[in-house]
Amino acid sequence: MKNSTQAIFDELFTRYPALEACRSDVASVYEILCATYRSGGKLLVCGNGGSASDADHIVGELLKKFKRHRDIPADVRAALSAQGEEGAALAAQLEGSLPAVSLSAQGAILTAFANDVGWEPAFAQQVLGLGRVGDVLLAISTSGNSRNCVAAARVARACGLKVVSLTGAGGGRLEALADAAMRVPARETYQVQEFHLPVYHALCAMLEEELF
Repeated sequence: MKNSTQAIFDELFTRYPALEACRSDVASVYEILCATYRSGGKLLVCGNGGSASDADHIVGELLKKFKRHRDIPADVRAALSAQGEEGAALAAQLEGSLPAVSLSAQGAILTAFANDVGWEPAFAQQVLGLGRVGDVLLAISTSGNSRNCVAAARVARACGLKVVSLTGAGGGRLEALADAAMRVPARETYQVQEFHLPVYHALCAMLEEELF
């Protein structure tokens, strides 16, 4: 971890001392995500309700600039520039990206599968279709027991993906399925969600600092 990345990590616990309880868990998840991106993998994220919004939020932070400038790949820039002024102008507007997909945002497949089969395996179906060895599934559930997230984690493991979870203090059923489980020190849903945001903001900032 670079010094500047370490500073972001340490700041999380300075600003939110209660999160000290999950310091090692956050570090483990960061290492998994960093290794995934270095090897060309992607992140799949799922959650329900407020956690679905968090899934979308995380993806938004990863697909574009979060805190600092991100260069696009040199070969892409060169290929666009070869297209003339319009291509060069477009290249200048683009930002480096870390591939991520919010399974909660895929309305057509979610509603079709939930209607035809059931809600519980709806995320799992997407993991089956989108996940590849080397990818990571991040399952967000305040209780850790959301059945559709648990099903997604089971399929992810069966398909050779890493699984990480973001839950409340109990960890729930997701903890046993996760390669690394982040359990924030709260149990009330809204309090858990209030801790989730600074955790994933720190992770996004750390990945950006390390990889760009």
